[in-house]
Amino acid sequence: MKKGLKLTDILVTIVIAVAFGIVYILWGSIYYSVKPLGLHLDQLIYGMWFIAGPVAFLILRKPGVALLAEIAAASGEFFLGSPWGLSVLLYGVVQGLFAELVFMAFKYKKFNMPVAVLAAIASCLASVIMDFAYGEIGALTLWNLSLFMIARFVGSIFFAGVTAYYLVKVLETTGVTNLVRPVSSKDYAELDQK
Repeated sequence: MKKGLKLTDILVTIVIAVAFGIVYILWGSIYYSVKPLGLHLDQLIYGMWFIAGPVAFLILRKPGVALLAEIAAASGEFFLGSPWGLSVLLYGVVQGLFAELVFMAFKYKKFNMPVAVLAAIASCLASVIMDFAYGEIGALTLWNLSLFMIARFVGSIFFAGVTAYYLVKVLETTGVTNLVRPVSSKDYAELDQK
């Protein structure tokens, strides 16, 4: 399989990212409605903002796709009026880069749930680093910071790892991914066994 991105790959990634950019902007309303409930329940749903990169990579399976998807999704969210302003673009770059590093560590050859979960954890770590850099969470007491981190990492694993993986699996059963991913000899062998 060729690893370089073709124009079709870039366009499909951007379409995926724009769809998630819309989800991200709508997700902000859910985030802000949960935030007043306290105990960092809002952090349990924060992981949705990391889903574009893993989904795009699991669909296209090519280098650079996760980074491109997160940047494009953050751009879409920004242009749709994100309450976080331009900082959403920087978050998108860093979160996408961290997810991309996980896929790179597996040489872009693993497309399973553990790799998706590791990419989600990496994106979450990137967001925490950015939050510290922006001074968002540095003043939290240890117990509060611990609760914050646990909630954010659990939500990230669920949304950007497990949900991303199963969303792509559902798309694979419909045959949609065959439009953007070439059929391999392994796929033909599996058909012969059925």
